[in-house]
Amino acid sequence: MGPLQIKEILQTAPENQSVVVKGWVRTKRESKNAIFIALNDGSTIHNIQAVAEPGQFSAELLLTITTGSCLKVTGLLVPSLGSGQTVEVKITDIEVYGTADPEEYPLQPKKHSLEFLREIAHLRPRTNTFSAILRIRHALAFAVHQYFNDNGFFYLHTPVITASDAEGAGEMFRVTTLDLNNLPRTEEGAINFKEDFFGREANLTVSGQLEGELGAMALSKIYTFGPTFRAENSNTTRHLAEFWMIEPEMAFFELKDNMDLAEDFVKKVITYALTNCKDDLNFLQNRLTEEEKNKPQNERSLPLLEKLAFVVDNPFERLTYTEAIEILLKSKPQKEGKFQFPVTGWGIDLSSEHERYLVEKHFKKPVILTNYPREIKSFYMKLDEDGKTVRAMDVLFPGIGEIIGGSQREENYEKLLGRVKEIGIDPENLWWYLETRKFGTAPHSGFGLGFERLVQFVTGMGNIRDVIPFPRYPKSAEF
Repeated sequence: MGPLQIKEILQTAPENQSVVVKGWVRTKRESKNAIFIALNDGSTIHNIQAVAEPGQFSAELLLTITTGSCLKVTGLLVPSLGSGQTVEVKITDIEVYGTADPEEYPLQPKKHSLEFLREIAHLRPRTNTFSAILRIRHALAFAVHQYFNDNGFFYLHTPVITASDAEGAGEMFRVTTLDLNNLPRTEEGAINFKEDFFGREANLTVSGQLEGELGAMALSKIYTFGPTFRAENSNTTRHLAEFWMIEPEMAFFELKDNMDLAEDFVKKVITYALTNCKDDLNFLQNRLTEEEKNKPQNERSLPLLEKLAFVVDNPFERLTYTEAIEILLKSKPQKEGKFQFPVTGWGIDLSSEHERYLVEKHFKKPVILTNYPREIKSFYMKLDEDGKTVRAMDVLFPGIGEIIGGSQREENYEKLLGRVKEIGIDPENLWWYLETRKFGTAPHSGFGLGFERLVQFVTGMGNIRDVIPFPRYPKSAEF
């Protein structure tokens, strides 16, 4: 099982026992009476302090022990005399695995900007902030799989390479083996994709949903959790070109069942993080408070743990899009012209500021909006009886607005075929998807949750590029 990690040593190792600690140096300081080395191996936010006596080790060895160097320290675990830790290691032996020249090593014990750390994404996991984020990311991913497994779902691996555009948005990355300097052409002069690897145009997937529905129509309850790609030229704090999506699909679920599942799912997953990542969440909460201390009170975020409790402890308010528009039209910011995008009436696509107003100001709890106008939603959503709205649902959270988007799917073959033609998709390209409506169709529903949005919400980070190890966005595919 390998050596004990620092987390295990701090939690379980008895005092006055010989221990071996392996990790990276966060700081080294020398006083008249002792040399203090803070070590961290990424297993916890907490460092372990290792203490040597002056003269115990050669000056040459001590010169190689700098911030960023990697050590193996052997010693005795003893009660700590200093503040900040209960135990420390009284060193008997040091082995230097790897040095880090302080003139070159970019992570010195000082505050670094998040923008700078993005430029050194290969080293940023060694900072307290990013090690905390990555541990929380792991815990949330584990909780997702645990939740679905415990609730009778099967994990379905949907393709990363696809010939369909699930969203109909067209912002996809092309996959090809054609020689771009010598493209084969048809007689009409168009690119001849029959010569390509798959014999047709292929792209990286924007969603596993359509294939997920096929799985649900056999296994009843499935979920996908995998990478998805959008070639959207967007440089906002909320968009990535490569991100992970969680997409459950359930046969025999109608809109209310879908809402119940979404609410229970996010509450359980966030509760898992609150229970298992306390130290990391406390660290990130303090970091956020420190960062916002100079902002006016009304511009500061809710304290992180309070924001998470806000979601876990409140029943989500459920209302229709039509009811939401009525509330927004009567709202103070609308009447006083404070919305950046004024609410012009029924049929508009709600912006993040409208969603946040409903959550943070009007209801003061998370909100699920349903039954949106058909024109602003995807072709696969089930039409309501009125023919004007669809059985869509969006879950809205404080701070970010929409975190989950889902719907009851259209299970009627003729209606779905009509919608596909209406928006200009060639039915031939979706023959397999349409065919499931001809052979034993059934009511079914599902939703999508962008995993990085969830990690961003739980960690309180302001930029989505800081919650994935190696972010992909326009003009950046470094590392």
